Amino acid sequence: MQLKKHLESSPKSLRIVEKTIDQVTSEYKVSQENYGKILVTALEAVNNAIIHGNRSDSEKFVDFEVEYRNGMLTLTITDEGTGFAPKNVPDPTMPGNIEKTNGRGVFLMSKLADDIEYNEEGNSVKLIFKNI
Repeated sequence: MQLKKHLESSPKSLRIVEKTIDQVTSEYKVSQENYGKILVTALEAVNNAIIHGNRSDSEKFVDFEVEYRNGMLTLTITDEGTGFAPKNVPDPTMPGNIEKTNGRGVFLMSKLADDIEYNEEGNSVKLIFKNI
């Protein structure tokens, strides 16, 4: 199963993401624990793509793809921005970064997904959930 959505760079698009995750996790009877992880990472990734990637530019879009195969769910989120270097995002758990608001979403996604991959440009993230 594969679903693709071409989303506007608008907070309203988060509702579409939520409905899509609800549909897929219901169809494949995903546990409540895994549902929470999937929903939080999906919303965080799409929100980052809208705000940081596309700079909330209404002329730009976010592609959101959901694929389920053999007990594994993969979410791919791609924006039209210039990208970023994930390794340069400061660790929000370090004492000097505790008060900073940036970097928390990337950290959270990396902790909740079983695997996370970024493309070379840094404008696309693949979130992988195994054995759901």
